[in-house]
Amino acid sequence: MDKIEQIRELLKLVYDPELGISIIDLGLVYDVQWEGKTVYVKMTLTTPGCPMHDMITGGVDFILKDRLDVDEVEIDVVWEPRWTPAMISDEGRATLNTY
Repeated sequence: MDKIEQIRELLKLVYDPELGISIIDLGLVYDVQWEGKTVYVKMTLTTPGCPMHDMITGGVDFILKDRLDVDEVEIDVVWEPRWTPAMISDEGRATLNTY
């Protein structure tokens, strides 16, 4: 497994607490880069006013620093492209259908 795949697997442990689905399965993560001791994550949230913003980005920061040998996690929350439910993975859709 390469570094980027490893990061994406770790980000599956970060959930949107309102929906109970990982940020990967929701399609919130647009880009991941790892250079030296820094990880960069470009992501969005389901809505610009998402009340879980700090919880979700804090989860990204925590899991990557806790599980990887990195000193810095840069999280860039963007609003373009805008998130839509079409971005949810099949696994995420299956999880939603169980509720």
